[in-house]
Amino acid sequence: MTLRTREVAWNRGGRLVVDGVSLDPRPGETVGLLGPNGSGKSSLIRLLAGAVRPTSGDVTLDDTPMTAVSRREAARAIAIVTQHADTVVDITVYDIVALGRIPHRGTFGGDRDADARAVSEALERTGLTPKAGELWHRLSGGEQQRVHIARALAQEPRELLLDEPTNHLDIRYQLDLLQLVCALPVTAVVALHDLNLAAMFCDSLLILKDGRAVAAGPPSEVLTPELISDVYEVDATVRMEGAKPVITFHPGRVPTTP
Repeated sequence: MTLRTREVAWNRGGRLVVDGVSLDPRPGETVGLLGPNGSGKSSLIRLLAGAVRPTSGDVTLDDTPMTAVSRREAARAIAIVTQHADTVVDITVYDIVALGRIPHRGTFGGDRDADARAVSEALERTGLTPKAGELWHRLSGGEQQRVHIARALAQEPRELLLDEPTNHLDIRYQLDLLQLVCALPVTAVVALHDLNLAAMFCDSLLILKDGRAVAAGPPSEVLTPELISDVYEVDATVRMEGAKPVITFHPGRVPTTP
């Protein structure tokens, strides 16, 4: 059982931004969402999170329609990190990460020891322990992004949705973050721009173009020069290093038309 979509579509402001997309990840799998800007990646993430209702099709959690799942139940199961997470209140890093524990608190509060342990582990995993006492607005953009990832980890979800989580991160933290996500005992759906990072870390890929799914499967099968040319309109070669494809782009070369 996990988070799924079946032929889901979303018409936003008269424009079909997601068009008949099905996603059925295996529990514990890391799925990469790929596609150019405007392809529907962020919109699909919002549908999976239950932030918006689909125009048609189904989004389910453990085979239960998301419309029938309570906000509290969804918040305990699903954590999301968006591209532009922000806070207008200047609080400490520790307090922001601790917000991830809210779904676990009952009428009379939660387990303080469990909350403290989850927050400390999230800070440690994201390399933010030395920053725990610092104020949010004094952090760099990359550090702020890691704080929101730590908040999601403190939530201890079993479904993790990440919308361009490597934005603003330097190469070291891009690699560290995706390695961390892959090691977590969660089902993760990660929207990415970098094809090589997706090939390196994702178990499977779903490629979107103009709101529709055009390919799905393991990176070694999906990331072909033909698909890259069709979806991204660039010329590329693909070589295998072990079981992982490595993409080299060729600026200035016109993509070959089949």
